[in-house]
Amino acid sequence: MLKRLSIYFKEMYPIVPRLILGTIIFLEIYFILLLNYGITDFSIGIAEFVGSFTIFSFLLMLRIADDFKDYETDKRLFPERPLPSGRVHKIDLKIFVTILIIVTCILNFIFMNNIWFFLFLYVYGWLMSVWFFKKHKIQKSLPLALVTHNPVQLIMNIYIISFTCIKYNLYPFTLTSFLVAFTLYFPALIWEISRKIRAPKDETEYTTYSKLFGYKKSTRFVLILTLVDILTNFLLVYRLNRIAIGVLFINVAWMTWKFISFMKDPTQYKIVDKVERYTYIQESTMILVVVVYLIVGYI
Repeated sequence: MLKRLSIYFKEMYPIVPRLILGTIIFLEIYFILLLNYGITDFSIGIAEFVGSFTIFSFLLMLRIADDFKDYETDKRLFPERPLPSGRVHKIDLKIFVTILIIVTCILNFIFMNNIWFFLFLYVYGWLMSVWFFKKHKIQKSLPLALVTHNPVQLIMNIYIISFTCIKYNLYPFTLTSFLVAFTLYFPALIWEISRKIRAPKDETEYTTYSKLFGYKKSTRFVLILTLVDILTNFLLVYRLNRIAIGVLFINVAWMTWKFISFMKDPTQYKIVDKVERYTYIQESTMILVVVVYLIVGYI
């Protein structure tokens, strides 16, 4: 079983990079929230590590749940993947995810201060795994699947925000906490839509937004989301590092040009590739803002 699981992790969810990603997500929201509240006296302990692990394990749980949900579809469209190919067995993943959830729950009950938010996050994740008991409706509708499933990123952000506000006794219902909640939600939403936008010649039986609404309308919608996303970043970064505003502006200007260019000629590249590059630059800039502020203060 361990050998089969190693195949799954290697191809579907590399452990070390995703552990790092979970830590980055947790600490980015954690520090951006605190710095915008004017808190510079931090007390990092085991709870922060547990929170980071929780983000990692929750995303892994969603990855496994998606593989179960899409098993029949993947057998037709992606037969080379570990689960539909038979190289990994369903029982392997069921045993592993059960242990993972138990360990994550124990750690949260012992070390975290926001247990109700943790439970809400995992209940929502479980509801996603069973299609909110409306599989016959949601599975057939890409927009409905987006509306019901994508907000989980926002709920995950709120899990981090709730822990931080409780620990530092901060009032949570402010514009700052609202902006921080959305700062990592929009990139996930933009990526999720962009990966299902294709040029007409690249369409298959796989349902995409470009097939449903046309590639121009779909791309225009993502462009609007991107501009809203960068606005939340501007408002948060402005208080911490004005130099970074220039980097973010150049990045979004480049991405806007790529969107417009794609709408003129969708055959020149996959728009999701450009979105991923934009997101890496954007999030790296946000992380650097935090690091620079912690080292040298406001610039």
